[in-house]
Amino acid sequence: MKLGAYDYLTKPCEPKNLLKVVKNALEVVSAGPAGAAGQRIFSEIIGDSKVLHEVLWLVSQVADTDCTVLIQGESGTGKEMIARAIHQRSSRRAIQMVAINCSALPEALLESELFGHARGAFTGAVKDRRGLFQEAEGGTLFLDEIGDLSLPLQVKLLRVL
Repeated sequence: MKLGAYDYLTKPCEPKNLLKVVKNALEVVSAGPAGAAGQRIFSEIIGDSKVLHEVLWLVSQVADTDCTVLIQGESGTGKEMIARAIHQRSSRRAIQMVAINCSALPEALLESELFGHARGAFTGAVKDRRGLFQEAEGGTLFLDEIGDLSLPLQVKLLRVL
């Protein structure tokens, strides 16, 4: 409980007890972590630690700017959730956020996904296709696992960013 757990259940667990704990947890979460003015910040980010409060404060600070943000962390630590939180608090929230996991696609396909391609540019390119940079124009583009890309593709990304 000291490490941030809301509650615990012992096995075997009665369904009604599980439902009660989940309902109570959802009520607590719906209040959300409070900002300086006491308003709800993000309902989808769960946790109550000094570090998380610092991260949420940084999110609120950077969301008001129009700059490129680098979010670092191990796989599965919630980088995309933080990116979505920044997007939702920004002036770009009415425009879509586009997310892509750069390590999930072969590099040749990823380059086409990011930058688009013209019809006939390669085998199978039967029509012009806009890239994700164009799709996210005016909104937010979240590039996950960019460290897994080859250096030449990272250089191309650097030129765009």
